[in-house]
Amino acid sequence: MGVPISQMWTVASYVLGQRLRGRRRYPLVLMLEPLYRCNLACAGCGKIQYPAHILRKDMPLEDALTAVDECGAPMVSIPGGEPLLYPHIRELVQELVKRRKYIYLCTNALLLKEKLDAGWFKPSKYLTFSVHMDGPKDDHDFAVCRDGTYKKAMEGIQTAIDMGYRVTTNTTLFDGADPNAIRVFFDEMMDVGVEGMMISPGYAYEAAADQSNFLGRKNTNVLFDMLLSNRKKRWKFNQSPLFLEFLMGKRTYDCTPWGNPTYCLFGWQKPCYLLGEGYVDSFEELMTATKWAEYGYESGNPSCANCMVHSGYEATAVDHTFASVRGMWGTVKAMVFSKYPSVSAAAALEAEKSKPHGPEVHLVQLGMDVDALKKAKRDRAARTPTSIS
Repeated sequence: MGVPISQMWTVASYVLGQRLRGRRRYPLVLMLEPLYRCNLACAGCGKIQYPAHILRKDMPLEDALTAVDECGAPMVSIPGGEPLLYPHIRELVQELVKRRKYIYLCTNALLLKEKLDAGWFKPSKYLTFSVHMDGPKDDHDFAVCRDGTYKKAMEGIQTAIDMGYRVTTNTTLFDGADPNAIRVFFDEMMDVGVEGMMISPGYAYEAAADQSNFLGRKNTNVLFDMLLSNRKKRWKFNQSPLFLEFLMGKRTYDCTPWGNPTYCLFGWQKPCYLLGEGYVDSFEELMTATKWAEYGYESGNPSCANCMVHSGYEATAVDHTFASVRGMWGTVKAMVFSKYPSVSAAAALEAEKSKPHGPEVHLVQLGMDVDALKKAKRDRAARTPTSIS
């Protein structure tokens, strides 16, 4: 497991405390979005689609800290946008460390080396840089619509590790991902020394510019079974092992949208950051006024039919771990017997070697060649604004 014992103990104590109080719904990770602007324009991102006057906004530091205190979750994820562009990010991290919150600062790492060299942060067991890495070099650069980002991100990762910071990676996988290349990518991340990896299928939420390459449930199970079966012992994942089994199709869970509540520039988002169903002013109102039964796979809501992302389902898996002896035993067994040997998965991986993947899929469909695709990608990046100042 790519999670320190102290963090696991904090989360376990918190979850058990909530259950002993009889609380069915409680937050596990607060997703705090202090801004939407970014220095990239990824096709699968819906945040940068906001109009310019919204992209220029920054959340007041006081509002961010009030949300943290109001929610009470033991972990705080800081996505965006790009949080290293947030003018109060240093003060926010300092205050969260004082509150002993485990922080995952989600960054594309393009500015990470620069900020670390400038002394913006101090190493702490409470601070982790969660670096957005969508696979091997070519796949990553294509996904974020800019050449050279993989190299720049790796420089930031290596700098952070060398300076003693906790570093994890966050990889979102889309339809057409090459499972063999992703498994090589896992080796690369372990070689550089990251603490653990987080992986999740992309969900087709409505604000994203590219709607054509998101994974459905069946394809998610097929892909993750190939990725995570016959697993190498050296691979460390910063995730619940039961959630990984869910992605592989070995477990059935429903969504726990209240487990990862989102506070953003507009307030508390209902019911989760992927669905724009409105906003409320307080965390209490979010928890009491949201009609939770109308969301999640089992609800029959068509907007939730293909979603399997960690923000909705990992809290379910964590709760399952502490809900019963069976859940705890399943977690222990998954941690000890983590290889998941599978002849069929190995055969499927071998068959994938002869198939087109990622950008190559579009080449086949369009009758283009690799050089043409690379030129189209460069042209698109040149036309797309990458930041708003």
